[in-house]
Amino acid sequence: MDSKKLAQKIRVVCVAIALITVPLTTFAKDLPIIKVGVLKFGTVNWEMDVIKRNKLDEKAGFTLDITPLAAKNASSVALQGKAVDVIFSDWVWVSRQRAAGKTYTLSPTSATAGGLFASSELSLASPCDLSGKELGIAGGAVDKTWLLYQAYCKATANKDISEETEQQFVSPPLLNKLLMQGKLPAGINFWHYGARLEAAGFQPVISLDEIVEGLGVDTQVPMLGWVFDETWAKANPKLVSAFLKTSSEARAILRTSDAEWEVIRPLTKAKSDEVFMALRTAYRRGFSGTFGDKQQKAAEQIFDILAKEGGPKLVGKSSSLSEGTFWLNQ
Repeated sequence: MDSKKLAQKIRVVCVAIALITVPLTTFAKDLPIIKVGVLKFGTVNWEMDVIKRNKLDEKAGFTLDITPLAAKNASSVALQGKAVDVIFSDWVWVSRQRAAGKTYTLSPTSATAGGLFASSELSLASPCDLSGKELGIAGGAVDKTWLLYQAYCKATANKDISEETEQQFVSPPLLNKLLMQGKLPAGINFWHYGARLEAAGFQPVISLDEIVEGLGVDTQVPMLGWVFDETWAKANPKLVSAFLKTSSEARAILRTSDAEWEVIRPLTKAKSDEVFMALRTAYRRGFSGTFGDKQQKAAEQIFDILAKEGGPKLVGKSSSLSEGTFWLNQ
């Protein structure tokens, strides 16, 4: 075949490919976009990976545009600056923003929570038996688990645990490092760090769910969820509904499919089978499938306790859980 005929055939093939792909490309570009800001190394990326890899967003009629962010503060800045439409955060922050006149709202998704972990060599008569010991805390002085733990010890053991212990406020990974090096006997950390501690032989002293239950709240409340502007959501109800359903579908896959966990294993950064299994078990244990009046009332109880313990530094101008904190139009 001479070069002229070959070139002609190549042009025909290219035109055919163009005719096939242009409609597909046009279709993809026509889908509405939802911009989601997530912490670069946050566990919510596992869910995002499931959505994108399985094209759940496209099947639901939208394109998920993920923006990796460096820190929690960057998430709130991105949302407030309208750089993203949705972030993953907690409802205490949302209530504080609404009390300040903002119109953010939260769709609850995850009840996975951390707790207090201690060295296996530490013998404790009760969860509040830490008098005279050092206690590591991830998340700062107004970390919600730390505040609720203080309230729990006051209510159940008549102890001011903040006075009876010496606290070190450090980052979550540094806290795990200090615990594993034996430089701290006990620490309060987030669930995925706690799973790593359990895999390393640390004892789970008390979970956030158990703390809350000990404070008289008998309903599991998701502390985290998808946060977005209520005005944007009301202007795009079908789009918001599609996103939330897709998110729920991704969590359902992770809740039931071991094969999917093998695919996302690199994202978990688990260095051993023990850690990997602990992460999977902890994730599934924390799933919460419903949110209604019962959970709303429980959240109001928890907020009142947090407001008492954390004060304006945590809740801002809120004297009670702000109306509209939870988005229930699903």
